[in-house]
Amino acid sequence: MSQMQGQPILVLPEGAFRTQGRDAQRSNIMAAKAMATMIRTTLGPMGMDKMMVDDLGDIIITNDGATIVDEMDVEHPAAKMVVEVAKTQDDEVGDGTTTAVVLTGELLSKAEGLLDQGIHSTLIARGYRIAGQTAQKTLEEIGQPVTLKDKAILKKIGATSMTGKSAGESREYLADVAVSAVIQVAEEGEDGKISVDLDNIQLEKKQGASITDTQLIQGVVIDKEVVHSGMPKKVENAKIALIDGAFEVKKTETDAEIQITDPNQLQAFLDQEENQLKTLVDSVVETGANVLLCQKGIEDLPQHYLAKAGVLAVRRVKESDMKKLAKATGGRIVTNIKDLTKDDLGKAKLVDERKISGDEMIFISGCKNAKAVSMLVRGGTEHVVDEVERSLHDALGVVAAAVEMGKYVSGGGAVEIELAKRIRESADSVGGREQLAVNAFAEALEIIPRTLAESAGMDAIDTLVKL
Repeated sequence: MSQMQGQPILVLPEGAFRTQGRDAQRSNIMAAKAMATMIRTTLGPMGMDKMMVDDLGDIIITNDGATIVDEMDVEHPAAKMVVEVAKTQDDEVGDGTTTAVVLTGELLSKAEGLLDQGIHSTLIARGYRIAGQTAQKTLEEIGQPVTLKDKAILKKIGATSMTGKSAGESREYLADVAVSAVIQVAEEGEDGKISVDLDNIQLEKKQGASITDTQLIQGVVIDKEVVHSGMPKKVENAKIALIDGAFEVKKTETDAEIQITDPNQLQAFLDQEENQLKTLVDSVVETGANVLLCQKGIEDLPQHYLAKAGVLAVRRVKESDMKKLAKATGGRIVTNIKDLTKDDLGKAKLVDERKISGDEMIFISGCKNAKAVSMLVRGGTEHVVDEVERSLHDALGVVAAAVEMGKYVSGGGAVEIELAKRIRESADSVGGREQLAVNAFAEALEIIPRTLAESAGMDAIDTLVKL
C-alpha cells in the first residue's frame, strides 16, 4: 500500500489517451508534417487551389494558406499550433502563410531525423536558434532598400503575392490599386519611420462586373442609402456633419404621468416635440452642412426637415465607418448635435448614392489628403469576389510591410538558397552536436525552391543543383 502512495492516478475523459516521451514527439511532428504536406501543393505561381466544403455545404475555392488553415477543423494540439503560426503570419504581414506552414513542417521533419540519431531535443532547438540568428543577419545584409517613391518595385511586390491565385491574371491592375491605397494612408513619424495602418483601408465587395472594375475611392464607401426620398442623391462640394447622437426626442429617466383635460394641451405637447426636433435640424443646417452622416437613428420628422433643407442624410452608419470618415474628410465626430460648428465639418468633392449590383451605396469621394480610403472589389461570381478580396488583403499586407521595414528580398526561392548557403558556411564555427541541427535548418529551407520546382513540373533535384 505504501508503494502505491507515490504513484499518480490519472483520470481521463472517455475517448482520451495519454502519450509521453518519444511517442508524444513523433505524434506532434507527424501532425505538423501532415498540415505542411496538405498545404504545400498550393505554394507558388503554379500552385493548385483547394476546394473546401463546410457542414452547411458552402464552398470555398482558394490557395490562400491563411484561409485554408482557418477553415480546417483541427483537433490535434500540435496541428493547432501550426494553425496559430499561419494566423500570426497573416496578422503580422498579410501573406506568406503557406511558406510559414511548409517551413514549420520541414523543420520538424529534419528534427525528427536528428532525434532518431539520438540527438537531444534541447541541442536541436539550440542549433535552430543559432541558424535562425544567422538567417536574420543575412536577410538584413541582402535586403534591398525600398521607399514610398519606388512605386514600380512596390507594384512588383504586391503582384508577387497574388501570383498563382484566381485573381492572378489581373494582378498587375490590382497591385497598382493596392500600392496607391498604401501610399495614400501611409504616415511618416517624427523619427522618419513610415507606418501604415491597414484598418484605414476599407474593402467593400460587390458581386458583378469584371475584376478590373475594382476601384480605389479617395474616401469612404458606405453600404447604406439616403434615408428620405425627398433628399438629394448627389451633393457636390460636400460639407459633412458627422453625428454620434440620435435625431429623436430624449426620453426622461423617470416615469411620469400627465393628465390632459383639453385637446389643446395635447397639441401643445406635440408642437413642443416638433420644435425640439426642428431645433436639432436647425443646428445642423446653420453650420452650412449639406450632408449628414449619423451613427444612430433619424426619426421621420427630422427626415422631413432635412429633406426640406436640401441635406443628404444617412443613418445608422457603423462606428468603424464613422472613424474612417473622420480621417478621410477631416471632420470631427460630434456627440451633442447642438454643439456642432462649421469647424467640425468634413469636406469632400462629391457625396452621392449609386446603385451597385442592385444595392444602393453611398460614395464619399474626392477627399483632399484622405488618410482613409476604400476599395470597391468587383468580380463575376461570389467565389471570384471573395478570392479577389483575399488577394488584395495579401497585397496590401506585403506592400505595407515592405514600406514599414524599408527593405525587400527576391522571391522564387532565391533568398532561401542564399540563406541555406550562408548557414552552412557558418555551421563550421558551431561546435558539438548543434552543428548537425544548424545544417538541418539549412536543408529545411530548401523545401521552398524544391516545392516551387515540383509545382512547375520540373525535376526538384536537378533544379536545386543548378541553383
